[in-house]
Amino acid sequence: MEHLERCAWVLRGTLVRSAVRRYLPWALAASMLAGSLLKELSPLPESYLSNKRNVLNVYFVKVAWAWTFCLLLPFIALTNYHLTGKAGLVLRRLSTLLVGTAIWYVCTAIFSNIEHYTGSCYQSPALEGERKEHQSKQQCHGEGGFWHGFDISGHSFLLTFCALMIVEEMAVLHEVKTDRNHCLHTAITTLVVALGFLTFIWVWMFLCTAIYFHNLSQKVFGTLFGLLGWYGTYGCWYLKSFSPGLPPQSSSLNLKQDTYKK
Repeated sequence: MEHLERCAWVLRGTLVRSAVRRYLPWALAASMLAGSLLKELSPLPESYLSNKRNVLNVYFVKVAWAWTFCLLLPFIALTNYHLTGKAGLVLRRLSTLLVGTAIWYVCTAIFSNIEHYTGSCYQSPALEGERKEHQSKQQCHGEGGFWHGFDISGHSFLLTFCALMIVEEMAVLHEVKTDRNHCLHTAITTLVVALGFLTFIWVWMFLCTAIYFHNLSQKVFGTLFGLLGWYGTYGCWYLKSFSPGLPPQSSSLNLKQDTYKK
């Protein structure tokens, strides 16, 4: 337990700072551009992380929203109830996960439709021999073809959105004080460590996506959707009264709003 608490202390000191929430979006955008330029101008040699079957991609990134949802659910519930003691407020705050699910679903549906309407089926990955009889990606792959369309990076979108959402929700830790001997302390500490490591995985795999996969325009659009999903909620809508609201903090809403305006 001592090692877990020490790890949680380090992660809290790293991720809960207001500077992290302020500059992480810019850092993600800059790293996406830098990684994309590196991929175009001086590609790195193939590695384990450039293989789509690597463990982090298969068991984490492919189900990134499920991981984020399942860990944020108890974290938001426990921390918000501990601070407010109001079940109604906790349920209101938990609705942020429903909003996030809607954003994830709508954006991935948009990406899929864009790839469908801009794509064509080919006989080989070199885009040779167009198969005009196959009008959908599923039909094309089912017949052994290769579908090529404008494939907006779902990884860039989702990893951006998930990392920023976790960092925003962890801001509540500024206010959380628990008795070390209480089971609530153990539960929150464990969740802090899990969410902290999950955030680092999302950022690391975002960098790998920038370096190894997709072209620049596909990653720009993916990252832009992730940033818009985050800013549209935590930077705009959640500042309003008719919304799930921001994590409870001692600082006023006006101060939070001023931070985003800067």
